[in-house]
Amino acid sequence: MHIAHRTDRIGTGGNMLFDRLIRKRVAAYENEIAKKYYAEIESMYTKMRGWRHDYRHHIQTMKVHMANREYEETEKYLAMLDEDLTQVETVIRTGNRMVDAILNSKLSIAAQKEITVKAQANIPVTLSVNELDLCIIIGNLLDNAIDACAALPIKDRLIRIYMDIKGNYLYFSLLNTAEGKKRHEFGTTKGEGHGFGISRLDALVKKYNGYIKRASEDGAFSTEVLLPR
Repeated sequence: MHIAHRTDRIGTGGNMLFDRLIRKRVAAYENEIAKKYYAEIESMYTKMRGWRHDYRHHIQTMKVHMANREYEETEKYLAMLDEDLTQVETVIRTGNRMVDAILNSKLSIAAQKEITVKAQANIPVTLSVNELDLCIIIGNLLDNAIDACAALPIKDRLIRIYMDIKGNYLYFSLLNTAEGKKRHEFGTTKGEGHGFGISRLDALVKKYNGYIKRASEDGAFSTEVLLPR
């Protein structure tokens, strides 16, 4: 009996050690992903601040061209500004600043990869979901969609985003084109960390008693998420 009792204690200790390792891994993953997302957001805002700072200079330059009747130079300058602004423009305003930040930072990356994005989003300013958790959920899904699209010819790259309030839930729908009929729910980026990211995403949805549904068909993959508002 004494030996059996000792075995139970060893088993319990092993479980506790395993739980600590899992919690440590989760914390490390969330810390890493938070740094990544905040860096992306800061990069986007830095570009926006820089463009605004140079705004008057751009206006003065075009005025000089126009005064000298250098219409072709003015047209070229405008084309250059239009291309530059495309990289920094905030394209989505949902009503929630944190969601706006993570969405637009990801859409800026999608634009750099020449991915067409069609988005419609409207959510309340305050949500019950922790901001970091929401960033991980949205950011992870968009990372997967961007990876899948980037593997396609430019003409076939498309992401559709829809966010709105459905009753007492935040509804998030994401559809992206993909290569063939694959199980993209496990992600397209190679590496152990990415697989852990997918399982962490599912755990976060479960944490809030939410709902997630994935569907894959030839040429497209979609995800729907419901989270309590």
